[in-house]
Amino acid sequence: MITLGIEGTAHTLGVGIVDSDGTVLANELDMFRPAEGGLHPREAANHHADVVSDIILKALDSADLSVKDLDLVSFSMGPGLGPCLRIAGTAARAMSCGLGIPIVGVNHCIAHIEIGRIQTGCRDPVLLYASGGNTQVIAYSEGRYRIFGETQDIGVGNMLDKLGRELGMGFYAGPTFEKLAKEGSKLYELPYSVKGMDMAFSGLMTAAVALRRKGVPLEDIALSVQETAFSMLTEVTERAMAHIGKTEVLLGGGVAQNMRLREMVAEMAEARGGSMYVPDRRFCMDNGAMIAWLGNEMYNSGVRMDVRDTAVRQRFRTDEVDITWR
Repeated sequence: MITLGIEGTAHTLGVGIVDSDGTVLANELDMFRPAEGGLHPREAANHHADVVSDIILKALDSADLSVKDLDLVSFSMGPGLGPCLRIAGTAARAMSCGLGIPIVGVNHCIAHIEIGRIQTGCRDPVLLYASGGNTQVIAYSEGRYRIFGETQDIGVGNMLDKLGRELGMGFYAGPTFEKLAKEGSKLYELPYSVKGMDMAFSGLMTAAVALRRKGVPLEDIALSVQETAFSMLTEVTERAMAHIGKTEVLLGGGVAQNMRLREMVAEMAEARGGSMYVPDRRFCMDNGAMIAWLGNEMYNSGVRMDVRDTAVRQRFRTDEVDITWR
């Protein structure tokens, strides 16, 4: 079975194509980059509407397929930004109705787990999902993916981007933070907000802005922010692993591309006698292949949806989905 997946939760419009063995036949994307300021949902949605047809055609061309070869179309139903989700959903419904093929709407967060499992070979991991819009620690238990810890305010990636704008780094500041942190030499104490299994990042961001106003170099701020935020993520992940007895940890989301985060989580996992897994960076960021693969898994496990069942859900919780394929 050949499945085409359309990702459109936030800044990225992605289209991926996979087969039933998990082979990625195509994985194309186009990311919205605002000229100034942050991400405006309507502007991002307009971008997605402008490029979605071209990206679908590009993916088909990369896979050397035609629309007649497609057996299923899936799309990111949520969570995410409403205007962006609706573009992906509309495109998927148009393909389903026009081609006469089934449609499946999938949960974006679970898609990160499943693409990570198939790409890395891990079987039953705790997922540290660290992205712009979400930060969660997730693991499978009793028929669903359960959230064992999550941010109480903003995602860690969102924190980095907002702080980057405040500090003049521009938007999508994560890579800039990583580069500057390597040049930092002094670690400043910042708010370490771990509350049980949950985290909060807004206080850290406010304190970092205050440091800059005092003349602290950007390199030291980046070092301090990374070390503090990633320590919080690592602590909560370790606690989840201990609580449910898992030995594998999987990283997902755009922030999982950061090498310092990988290093800290790998050290923690090794100290516990476990292993860390990270898919190729193409599958850490938002992408269509993960949407296609989860759609394939859901459909092959018996999930069926009518077009009328595919309304987008901005607050689609990870633990609301029955996991029928495991």
